Amino acid sequence: MRGSTACVMILAHHDTVWPLGTLADLPYSESDGIIRGPGCFDMKLGLAQSIHALSQLKERHGDDILEHVTLLVTGDEELGSPTSREIIENEVLPCRAALVLEAAGPGGALKTERKGVSRYQIEIIGRAAHSGLEPEKGINATIAAAEVILEIAELADQTVGTTATPTVLNSGTAPNTVPAKAVFDVDVRASTAQEQQRVDQSIRAINSRVPGAEVVVHGGINRPPMEHDAAISLFRDAQRIARNLGQNPLSEISVGGGSDGNFTAGLGVPTLDGMGAVGGGAHARDEHAEIAWILPRTELLRDLVEELVHKSES
Repeated sequence: MRGSTACVMILAHHDTVWPLGTLADLPYSESDGIIRGPGCFDMKLGLAQSIHALSQLKERHGDDILEHVTLLVTGDEELGSPTSREIIENEVLPCRAALVLEAAGPGGALKTERKGVSRYQIEIIGRAAHSGLEPEKGINATIAAAEVILEIAELADQTVGTTATPTVLNSGTAPNTVPAKAVFDVDVRASTAQEQQRVDQSIRAINSRVPGAEVVVHGGINRPPMEHDAAISLFRDAQRIARNLGQNPLSEISVGGGSDGNFTAGLGVPTLDGMGAVGGGAHARDEHAEIAWILPRTELLRDLVEELVHKSES
């Protein structure tokens, strides 16, 4: 749904990490105040809450208010938003706020800060040789990869929350052959764009200390950080609205995971994340959401959108 004079974007996604057929052995269920099922927490409930909040606004104000709201539902967020990023960024530019219906943090905390995400695949090119007859003629990509991995891991800085984590590693072809190639993945998270750039530049500058080995870097920065300054004003508005609705005090949280809110905040659009389901178990078989939070969070979204629209008109 796209408002012709939109000033607020509600951002959601309908894809999950679950393969086709999961519902057959992990069906939707509801008991003891909990709903369960693949994707209920991340983030189909948030999408449902968005639709009901907009329906309530239409009942209050008619169709006119919907002209000021864009509801954007993407289908590739769990893959890193490779095709939807451009759409998100183009649609959010005219808006004064983006409200992301990803799941909330523990205890219903809204997400006011997300780390930026960078993904790399590092390729080490060596030279094969028989490891028994003439290993000296080879260039050992495994040894070169090990040294580069340690160097990349040292780029992490716990004092500012930057992580640099080598993950999947593949090297070599046979037990009696000097490895000619090694490939490993690196996951980097950073709280500021400056830190993200520092790590990116450092990774691209790495050279192997194994003579003759070549380092090839693929990938790079995937999502910019959602920094606290982009969210704090909206969070304070949400706190006040929650009080007016008689709800429990809102809390905020900083998280390492990325969302499409990173893109909107990266463009300078005020962004508040985690306004969706309250529960837990994202991407796991115990994924669940608490029913008691559904109506309060729908009402909070409704009134926050209403206030933002009225501010834009005044």
